Amino acid sequence: MLSPTTCPCGSGLPLADCCGRYHAGEPAPTPEALMRSRYSGFALQLTDYLLSTWHPSTRPSMLERDATTTWKRLEILDSGEAGESGWVHFRATFREGRRWAVLEERSRFVREAGHWTYLDGTPVVERLKPGRNAPCPCGSGRKAKACCGLS
Repeated sequence: MLSPTTCPCGSGLPLADCCGRYHAGEPAPTPEALMRSRYSGFALQLTDYLLSTWHPSTRPSMLERDATTTWKRLEILDSGEAGESGWVHFRATFREGRRWAVLEERSRFVREAGHWTYLDGTPVVERLKPGRNAPCPCGSGRKAKACCGLS
């Protein structure tokens, strides 16, 4: 279980030493660091940060806060960069009320004037149906009924 000061991105570091510094204005040094900070931004509902790190050519005019979604786990499957372009293939597990799902995406990033921004990606969402005795989708290693529960 995360403490209130543990970074949601799964690094195990305190938020202030991890994604919090990017939320405070420090530029993310890599596409992966930006992706992790954006995941944390979604988990913490930092809509201004999410919009500011979205490339202007694809950025929506606004983002609604979503109190029904709880982001539980981020897995980075692959990441890299080539010149001013980068990518991150990730899987993010979330819960909406009692329903679990996984969003998987290969995101594209661009670097302009030394700052990485999220350009786009094609998300695929898969619903999960964990059983009571199955491992919890949050990644804790505990049974679902003893961790995040299924109710």
